[in-house]
Amino acid sequence: MSSYRNSVKILGDVLEITEEHGVGGVNLTSLLRKANLSYGRLAAVAGRLVQAGLIAEQTQDGQRKYVITQQGREYLYRYRQFADMASSFGLNL
Repeated sequence: MSSYRNSVKILGDVLEITEEHGVGGVNLTSLLRKANLSYGRLAAVAGRLVQAGLIAEQTQDGQRKYVITQQGREYLYRYRQFADMASSFGLNL
């Protein structure tokens, strides 16, 4: 089976990572490493998430950090519910 991730899965992964880092946020380097994405792909995904209000971009001590918003937490909660339901039918996101 392929380990290819679709856009929905990538969005969920990035939200999971930002949630794990809490209010302190996650810096770009850590996010790149943990999400296993190229810089260009991550920049596009992060831009979409910021535009949608699901994460916020902050600058702390000269470093760009990403923090999940309340709206992002709600999206992630629904995403997890959907992923669990899909999994119960033998489907993977």
